[in-house]
Amino acid sequence: MLRYILKRLLYVLPVALGVSIVCFLLVHITPGDPLTAIMPIDATAEQQAEMRAAYGFDKPLPVQYAIWLGKVLTGDLGTSIATGRAVASDVMRAVGNTIILSAVATLIGFFFGCLFGFVAGYYRDTLLDRAASIISVLGVSVPHYWLGMVLVIVFSVQMNWLPATGAGPGGSVDWAWDWVHMRHLILPAITMSVIPMGVIARTVRALVAEILSQEFILALAAKGLTDRGIFAHVVKNAAPTALAVMGLQLGYLLGGSILIETVFSWPGTGFLLNAAIFQRDLPLLQGTILVLAMFFVALNLLVDVLQTALDPRIQRS
Repeated sequence: MLRYILKRLLYVLPVALGVSIVCFLLVHITPGDPLTAIMPIDATAEQQAEMRAAYGFDKPLPVQYAIWLGKVLTGDLGTSIATGRAVASDVMRAVGNTIILSAVATLIGFFFGCLFGFVAGYYRDTLLDRAASIISVLGVSVPHYWLGMVLVIVFSVQMNWLPATGAGPGGSVDWAWDWVHMRHLILPAITMSVIPMGVIARTVRALVAEILSQEFILALAAKGLTDRGIFAHVVKNAAPTALAVMGLQLGYLLGGSILIETVFSWPGTGFLLNAAIFQRDLPLLQGTILVLAMFFVALNLLVDVLQTALDPRIQRS
């Protein structure tokens, strides 16, 4: 097992290096100059040259990448052009809020997705199967930003049950595990959980239906194993794939929550990315994308290790 983990870690290193190159180049090939957002309109050529030299934009791209990567490895993601604050502090605060929101949304989606998937798989071609399948298809098909606005209108505006924006009272960006703050988490978490719920439900439904049709299930039933015992075997065989799908969905939510966080003004990485894009804040954009990409790589590694722990056949293959 240790050898397998070390092998996967070696695979992660070139992937992480490639991700850093892509993150660096993506924001450099966009049209326009990000420094125009902070330079005066009547800035002279000398002032523009000084500003470009201060941010290192006067050097060739390979040199800029080497300097940037060296700072990143020490935890320095640069300084925000728009605010003048350290990018690392803003990104880490936003990442913490996004992880909270994405983790809760993924757990909700995983629970209900597995529930609907197992029900549909066990009772396939019945009314329960059709109902669960319809719910999963709607979960994947409904635009989540539209669903978020509908939930805000219903539960915040009309019923006044739940707050619509922010992570705490008065638009606070600091999170605390109490009911006052958790009320702000309910609507965005439910909105974000719809897509992973639909994906996991459809995946688990197909897995359960396939497992139940295999010969070892018939052999277990012929030996007199109870339904509870058969169910345990089905869960054990479906768990690695379901776990992999959950890990991927969590990674997608970490990087794709920009619309939800904008709708609910949730102070996470999506909200931060939205601000960085409109302000053309290159260091903030680079740092946020890089941190999210590294989280995705780390999640894939964690899911691989957990899959191997659940199913040793993966390691042997």
